[in-house]
Amino acid sequence: MALKRLAIFASGSGSNAEKIAEHFANHSEIEVSLILSNNPQAGVIARARRLHIPIILFDRKTFYETDKVVKILQNEHIDLVVLAGFMMLIPEVMVHAFPNKIVNIHPALLPKYGGKGMYGHFVHEAVVAAQESESGISIHYVNERYDEGGIIFQATCPVTPTDTPEDVAAKVQVLEHKYYPEVVEKILITL
Repeated sequence: MALKRLAIFASGSGSNAEKIAEHFANHSEIEVSLILSNNPQAGVIARARRLHIPIILFDRKTFYETDKVVKILQNEHIDLVVLAGFMMLIPEVMVHAFPNKIVNIHPALLPKYGGKGMYGHFVHEAVVAAQESESGISIHYVNERYDEGGIIFQATCPVTPTDTPEDVAAKVQVLEHKYYPEVVEKILITL
């Protein structure tokens, strides 16, 4: 039986990418085939090398004005694209080439605190400023707009009145690392 193949896109440190790669390191049915990044300074590059996963770098022009990235994914027979701290809007050509086969994780309970510019600390600052009593993660399918694809899974964590945005970020990251690999596995098993 052929392994299900996933590609991870990341723009930053890559902690979620690493957790996913570790989860599937000795999996009998699933492998992380590629890690792709638009940021040549991203920490995920060193993580990919350490994990012996091929890394592909691309620039904004290539991503938005050509189909090169889509062709790479197709040539590698990628079954699922996983966004893990990837900061660029996915172009329509890729959304159409991989319908309901691109997933993202958002560090809040969508539809709240989603959309353009709502990522990382901006999300946690907004949650604290609004005096929310909880936050969490949303794992969702990707469409042509930021954070608007169908929600697959959510998990929550409490936010106390004394929590700083950094406190919320730490709680949310625990949920990301626990649930994202598990949810990705469930999706791949059903493909």
